[in-house]
Amino acid sequence: MNDILAQLDLVLAQRKAEAKPDESYVAQLHHKGLNKILEKVGEEATEMILAAKDSEANKEVQHVVAETADLWFHTMVMLSHLDIDSQAVLQELARRFDLSGLQEKAARNR
Repeated sequence: MNDILAQLDLVLAQRKAEAKPDESYVAQLHHKGLNKILEKVGEEATEMILAAKDSEANKEVQHVVAETADLWFHTMVMLSHLDIDSQAVLQELARRFDLSGLQEKAARNR
């Protein structure tokens, strides 16, 4: 799984550095700037939430999976725009692994 995220990091970095906005969706997002990227993250988050709500009623999971992939992808574009790779997020998740969620949240609120 980490390999997929690492591969995506590389592709996003390459598109950010080398691709032209009229030839690459990722380059187009980078060209439009952080606000556009954040707008897409918000849009995809909403679509994922709606898919999850629908899934609870009809037990259709593929739509949730597809919308979650869209959300993750656009979040990765945001990270790329900010020069942060997925490894930093994975390291943070690993750091939290042995903490209870309540302990971790309390530590952030200090």
